Amino acid sequence: MSINEIMLAVFLINLPFGYIRGNAARFSRKWIMAIHIPVPFIFLIRIFSGLNWTIIPLLVLSDIAGQIAGEKLRKYNFQRPNNK
Repeated sequence: MSINEIMLAVFLINLPFGYIRGNAARFSRKWIMAIHIPVPFIFLIRIFSGLNWTIIPLLVLSDIAGQIAGEKLRKYNFQRPNNK
């Protein structure tokens, strides 16, 4: 896998968790779990990709970007008016 594919996978893994985290109270159990549950999956992706540890900062950036994008998606969905 290329670095771009791995970063995209990490971003996509974190989108739903950022969505969930967007509704949780800060430092609550739900908030902490939404941040930490994807970490083992990201670790496994990095191990099985065969890339060395130098990719970790890029994965952290993708992780944060996915969390933030998921939270923004949640806010966007709940601020949209229902046009029925």
